[in-house]
Amino acid sequence: MKACSICGRLYPDDAGFCPVDGSQLTSATQVPVLADDQDPRIGQLLCNRYQVRRVVADGGMGRVYEALDMQARGNVALKVLHPDVSRDEIAVERFKREFEVSKMLPHDHIVDVIDFQPTSDGSYVLVMEFLYGEELRATLKREGVIPPGRLVRILSQVAIGLDEAHARKFVHRDLKPDNLFLCQTSEGDIAKLLDFGSAKDKHESAKKLTVMGTTIGSPFYMAPEQAQGLDTLDQRADVWALAAITYECVVGRVPFIGNNGPSILLEILTKEPKLPSEAGRGQKYLVPPSMDRVMTHALKKLAALRIASTGALADAVGAAYGLTGNHSEWAKTSEAELVARVDAALPGLMLETSPKAASVADSFFGESDSLDTLGDPFEAGRAPASPAAANPLPASARAEPVGRASAGYVQSTESLAPSSDYIAGVPKRSSNALVLIAVGGGALFVGIALVVIFMLVR
Repeated sequence: MKACSICGRLYPDDAGFCPVDGSQLTSATQVPVLADDQDPRIGQLLCNRYQVRRVVADGGMGRVYEALDMQARGNVALKVLHPDVSRDEIAVERFKREFEVSKMLPHDHIVDVIDFQPTSDGSYVLVMEFLYGEELRATLKREGVIPPGRLVRILSQVAIGLDEAHARKFVHRDLKPDNLFLCQTSEGDIAKLLDFGSAKDKHESAKKLTVMGTTIGSPFYMAPEQAQGLDTLDQRADVWALAAITYECVVGRVPFIGNNGPSILLEILTKEPKLPSEAGRGQKYLVPPSMDRVMTHALKKLAALRIASTGALADAVGAAYGLTGNHSEWAKTSEAELVARVDAALPGLMLETSPKAASVADSFFGESDSLDTLGDPFEAGRAPASPAAANPLPASARAEPVGRASAGYVQSTESLAPSSDYIAGVPKRSSNALVLIAVGGGALFVGIALVVIFMLVR
């Protein structure tokens, strides 16, 4: 490893100059570490192995350092808990869980966690691979929105990492732009998932660290079932969070806005976000109406009606921008090629019409009073010529076949005769049934809303 004698940053052996201050690099072992009166850890050898070189970032849980691994002769990132946090048994257990969970996951798109140890000053350190780049949050703060081609590549890579975690029965539960790290390369970003400390272990023998009814995660990206502290949440909570991040990347703001945590959660539980094609008007990248359909489906209040996996979400977003193929291909395709393909497809996509917005009460239950939310297969009383015309979402992104009890009512396909095509999650159309559903649903909605408000402000 080489180091900069001015800023202390570490670089690979083939680097010549520090891009931050332009100084020439020398061998890391020959560059002295200057002591810091504000942080006594600088210059120390933690765990008899890691020489602390500089502070990288500060967070609510701890401080992140860049260090030189004296055994492996490479640089690593050290996350050390703050003194007050290190005295919290649950916080320490979550910190340890981040290490244990990450060690069980593949690391192409998940940060590699190397070690976990107590420190001599009574805290704990998590040792991770050192990443060059920046968090998605920093990119959004600087650029406002993300170009569609770049977004599809990032989203595809994140989906690969998340689907692997979900297959091993882990739900991240704290997806946000701060926990998506972008490593820049000549081909485009390499996305890495950070912080599995809040992950929910869905294995039957898993140790429970969260009390029933407790909410874990960041309010802006929290699924309704997560906001309510339901123990039944699964990978579809991560689908919601990734959809909210996608919305922010496209529109320039989060889908649900509030002044504080309770008001944000109330918006999530009772309101529908503005359609991205409308909210994104005036941004530097066009937002096609096809994105409205994807976001409507991905942000369904009921998990049973939501896009089922993060891979399916990535497929749907890519298709909404006119791409052919799937997220496994797009994750490896250069950003330049994806940008060119999206730019070629956008003019035609902008000619499409957007679905109608769902009503507040119906959307609370994951339903819409209009079939347009997921696409109405009846055009002038006729069924479409093909399944693709009925539902432009990729097959992998559609809800599961209906015809069984779900979420308190029985879904039916009878009203779709004579065509075998149907819209998932849309109940059989009947005037009497609709009246009963409207009255009962309205009363139930008001009751639930009052309970939610009471719980949030309590």
